[in-house]
Amino acid sequence: MIDPNAEPEAGTALARVVAALRGVYDPELPVNIYDLGLIYEIEVSGEGDARVVMTLTAPNCPVAGSLPGQVERAVAGVEGVRSASVELTWEPRWTPDRLSEAARLELEFTGHTGPIGGPRSAGLTIGRRPIEGG
Repeated sequence: MIDPNAEPEAGTALARVVAALRGVYDPELPVNIYDLGLIYEIEVSGEGDARVVMTLTAPNCPVAGSLPGQVERAVAGVEGVRSASVELTWEPRWTPDRLSEAARLELEFTGHTGPIGGPRSAGLTIGRRPIEGG
């Protein structure tokens, strides 16, 4: 599983794919999907075939039908990628533990209390503000 805090080696196909993924945002949050921890795996073959395994913050996410296609298009547009595929998975379930430090800081700075971690009663807090569930 990818650690969103780790940076791939500069100049590699993987680094270019990660940069493209950092340009795709969850429409409900001010954080890109890579730092949000939605990307579980990235493989790029020597021939340029890219495969991304990702999840969403919740199965009933309103962008479940569109975000994987947006990710596929972003990856397909990367220099050196000849084909891209995206697999959506629900295992393991996404949790706020997957957030990168940059994402945590952004959410804390903006005071975001949107639907990112289950019901408010779960007691999830980033910074000082509880995060409401979706």
